[in-house]
Amino acid sequence: MAIRRPKLPKLLPTRARTNVGLPPGSLIFTGEKRIEKQFVHLVQYDSELFYTDDAEQGLPSEKLDHDGVRWYDVRGLHHVEIIEELGKQFKIHPLVLEDILDIQQRPKFEEYDNGFSFIFRALQFDPESLELEIEQVALFVEDRTVISFQEKDDDLFRPVRERLERSSGRIRQRGSDYLAYALVDTVLDHYFAILDQIEMIIDQLEEEIMRTPQQATKSRIHNLKYSALILRKSIGPLREAVRDFSESDHKLLTDDTRLFLRDLRDHAAQVMDLVETYRDLLNGLYDLYVSEISFKMNRVMQLLTVVTTIFIPLSFLAGIYGMNFDEMPELHYPNGYYILWGVMILIAVGLLLIFRRNRWL
Repeated sequence: MAIRRPKLPKLLPTRARTNVGLPPGSLIFTGEKRIEKQFVHLVQYDSELFYTDDAEQGLPSEKLDHDGVRWYDVRGLHHVEIIEELGKQFKIHPLVLEDILDIQQRPKFEEYDNGFSFIFRALQFDPESLELEIEQVALFVEDRTVISFQEKDDDLFRPVRERLERSSGRIRQRGSDYLAYALVDTVLDHYFAILDQIEMIIDQLEEEIMRTPQQATKSRIHNLKYSALILRKSIGPLREAVRDFSESDHKLLTDDTRLFLRDLRDHAAQVMDLVETYRDLLNGLYDLYVSEISFKMNRVMQLLTVVTTIFIPLSFLAGIYGMNFDEMPELHYPNGYYILWGVMILIAVGLLLIFRRNRWL
């Protein structure tokens, strides 16, 4: 049966850039269409009220006229007109919009007079195919407003939206800075979930290697090592961006939110440490796989050597008495045939006992 080799995930998007030679701030989406219909989901809330609305054309209408927080969740980036409309309405710098539409952008945190932006990568891991998918996510935050941008409709921020809807915890009493923290924290939680899955697969692979290592085992280890490399290349810049976020003195960040940002920085460092640990474990697994395969091959060679060693003297005796000489006294013994068999059996049993005593069998 043919062994299916897992498909290796792409480390970075490979689509060619289409904004070469254009002036800075040109709004060109450099990715692929990953959602059929682009839409914008609006959430408005304060400590007492909660309102949501969706729009596939343009922007959803705001219903609550108060000093609460409004969150625009844009899903799909292929219709640049909606992104441009949001930029005009909230006075987002064209360079920020350009970074949002450039899916090969390095994760980063940047400050502006009216707010700040945060660009990072969200990851999805399939434990069956061992494929890791990258999605660029961006945030723009200003006073009482958060705008999130996603390539797909994968409901990445569903836990945050459910917390807002249930009015649980402190999130409904906080401002847009705390909502931005909650969204970034949700992405880091996804990183932890992926690492938990990888840890389980590493344990399974270790048991498989010790029991019955196969060629597919080697492919799975190689694929996981590649996924760990993607994780490392994603969490490294994200950790730097989170550090810049936590150390920012922007006027939108309250002292209360800064306490949580320091905790967020610790989470990013933990993810990085776990990624490095699992990369070392995967390297160790590969070495273990090679050792087990070599050990099993040596056992096979040892068995073949033992069998060959036993049959060498037997073949020697059979060769002697198979020669076509007229004068071979033993051939005329009445029990010569049985004597030869007895000698051969004694030699074989004796060699087997020697091999067992030396633990070669």
